[in-house]
Amino acid sequence: MEEITKNTSVQSKSIWKPLIYAVVLAIGIVGGYFLKNPSLHFINTGNEKLDQVVRLINRAYVDTVDEKKLTEAAIVEMLQNLDPHSTYIPAAELQASNEQLEGNFEGIGVEFNLLNDTIFISSVISGGPSEKVGIMPGDRIIKVENKTVAGIGITNEDVIKSLKGEKGTDVTVYIKRPGEKNLLKFTITRDRIPIYSVEAAFMAGNGIGYIKLSRFAKETYNELVSAMDKLKKEGMTSLVLDLRGNPGGYLDAATKITSEFLGKGKLMVYTEGRSQTKREYKTSDEGSFTSGKLVILVDESSASASEIVSGAVQDWDRGVIVGRRSYGKGLVQESFILKDRSAIRLTIARYYTPTGRSIQKPYDQGYDEYETEIDHRFSSGELDNPDSIKKNEKLAYKTPSGRKVYGGGGIYPDVFVPLDSALHNQLATTVFRNGFISRLAYNYVDRHRKRLKKLGSLETFSKQFSFEGELKAGLEKLLADSKITYTGDEFKGALPLFASQTKALIARQVYGKNAYYQVLNETDNTFEMALESLKDYEAILKGESSLAWYNK
Repeated sequence: MEEITKNTSVQSKSIWKPLIYAVVLAIGIVGGYFLKNPSLHFINTGNEKLDQVVRLINRAYVDTVDEKKLTEAAIVEMLQNLDPHSTYIPAAELQASNEQLEGNFEGIGVEFNLLNDTIFISSVISGGPSEKVGIMPGDRIIKVENKTVAGIGITNEDVIKSLKGEKGTDVTVYIKRPGEKNLLKFTITRDRIPIYSVEAAFMAGNGIGYIKLSRFAKETYNELVSAMDKLKKEGMTSLVLDLRGNPGGYLDAATKITSEFLGKGKLMVYTEGRSQTKREYKTSDEGSFTSGKLVILVDESSASASEIVSGAVQDWDRGVIVGRRSYGKGLVQESFILKDRSAIRLTIARYYTPTGRSIQKPYDQGYDEYETEIDHRFSSGELDNPDSIKKNEKLAYKTPSGRKVYGGGGIYPDVFVPLDSALHNQLATTVFRNGFISRLAYNYVDRHRKRLKKLGSLETFSKQFSFEGELKAGLEKLLADSKITYTGDEFKGALPLFASQTKALIARQVYGKNAYYQVLNETDNTFEMALESLKDYEAILKGESSLAWYNK
């Protein structure tokens, strides 16, 4: 993650509708930018009829208009009438939209949350400029360059503008640190900050490695290989690769990663379009992890590159896919740079899995229907019950072992895991939207930092942690102070979620990112099903396991 992204308190970005819609918007941009070296085509946007209309409006319209905004609005509307993933990116936003995929940006190297109208440092990027001068997780930024930034209604965009800047430039911040009476002054020299795709990598059991991958960027493949090498040295023989909430990225990263799991000469994906001849992507070498058990976790926010990897692994009977049907983003975009340095990312082809399944879900009902398609999955029950999953036998394909896999949009899991019922809870939605769990975690660490450090290991912390008492009372006070009403059943139903998220955020501040996911996995139904799938691995791959949703 990176400095410019507001952290979330929830492991999966798809746990309820408002958060899913935010991810859907991101998928349209991040998930569509697949080509490793996008063509920089400079094109002339002149169009006689369009230009005539703009001139007419400028000359005769009743009010003054902004010609630039008018033209951009026309471009956006025009692209939306093509497909949901052809997009226009203004020049001012192009650099920021590319940073996630390029794998770095220039800034001070922190992750932050805005809580109580204050900038809280949630984590400090290892080796970055902030770590070098002594910034710590839990610090609050009160002033930037003698300008107060706390208690003034600051936004995420304002924070970004204040802290980001060119490499080599300085920024002075004034920090409030728990236990210190006076503000601490730090002058930080901005630098190029890496954006890591591997969020966590650790041993999750006897021989079982776990890797959380958040995007497919320029350095993702190298990061993943390094993480796998580390885990193999620690005894990994089986791998759980978590692609939940991963919106995709570069095709190059997806194919390189897929090749690590397949043998030489295997088709991974192919593309085809009206003006694009069929192009196949095959593995050139034997992968480094072709025989160990492999489970990939996906959900309704796993898109594009995530679907290429999981689709190829499934089609070759190489691994087990666990979770819920993926997003269904299988359109290929190429970037075209306009004269003003803005860009159009235009769909030029479609992606197909090795068996011939189109990854792209239908969009013939229009843009608005497409954007709310995830909502239909909620209302139809698809996210709760495997019996509600629509199997189109006309789009059934056979893997080498004779197992059926289904097309129709997205990658259907081999083993279905319903959405946690606690995530349907309206109180839970309200609590996370208001950042109450983050506040609880930050304040708790402030009060107990010395005691937490004395605990030593994460294992000891995990055994001694209790949400009951201080933390539960603190949440109830936050709800009362905000005049939020709820029933006893609502609170009881969401309590396990509140406890696990608070525990994970506290662990992250004290023990780091791995600890965050280690704690979440303790109560994660999808991860638990991944472990069960490893036990029944061969039967699932043969289509004979009772765990497979299509056998129920």
